[in-house]
Amino acid sequence: MKEKGWEVDKEGFKKAFKKHQKISRAGVKKKFGGVGEWGKKVAPQHTATHLLHQALRDVLGKHVKQAGSDLNPERLRFDFTHPEVLSKREIEKIEEIINQKIKDDLPVVKKEMDYKQAIKEGAAGLFKDKYKDKVSVYKIGDYSCEICAGPHVKSTGELKSFKIKKEKSSSRGVRRVKAVVGN
Repeated sequence: MKEKGWEVDKEGFKKAFKKHQKISRAGVKKKFGGVGEWGKKVAPQHTATHLLHQALRDVLGKHVKQAGSDLNPERLRFDFTHPEVLSKREIEKIEEIINQKIKDDLPVVKKEMDYKQAIKEGAAGLFKDKYKDKVSVYKIGDYSCEICAGPHVKSTGELKSFKIKKEKSSSRGVRRVKAVVGN
């Protein structure tokens, strides 16, 4: 920036960044904290992301990790690490696995536990440095186990169905799936 003759207001940036973080955290709590009507509307999509994450790992390999998600009552968006385009057959296989788990009507069970114990028990956790000592772990039958603070359905049968609508690149080494449940 100096080479271009520009000055950087470092203190102003820090203030603006902290304000943005505060607003963002409040939005996340509203969106994913299970509060009110929004939580009820996105609970199926939230549970579906857990099934999707595990199905992606089953079909593509253990290198797959969640890289982000966005949920709304109409659809879910799930970003994950993977170096190549998913084939039609891989997408079909992922959908088959998830729809079978829905058909099996697996229980979704929340358990509060110590973070270290959750990891020891095999729970996937996306934000290692942001978890408190006690975390919520959601187990979907014997299929999925993740640390999560979002709202969920009581059993996978509530999802009714799962369909991937789109798969594309999000950034280098990261793919993006858009999917719907219940249609």
